[in-house]
Amino acid sequence: MPRKLRVRQIKSASGHRGDQKATVRALGIRRLQQVVEHDDTPQIRGMIFKVRHLVEVAEIG
Repeated sequence: MPRKLRVRQIKSASGHRGDQKATVRALGIRRLQQVVEHDDTPQIRGMIFKVRHLVEVAEIG
């Protein structure tokens, strides 16, 4: 079973570059404090790295 990542937005994307806003949306996050879960893949890790100052990440399992 692949590991999962729990991603929560802790800071607003408003006022940041457009590509960072788009990355937060692509992660499935629509509002502050929302939590989404994703499989731990290199693609998701790259997206998280790009917006690491806006999100908080926890590994599940």
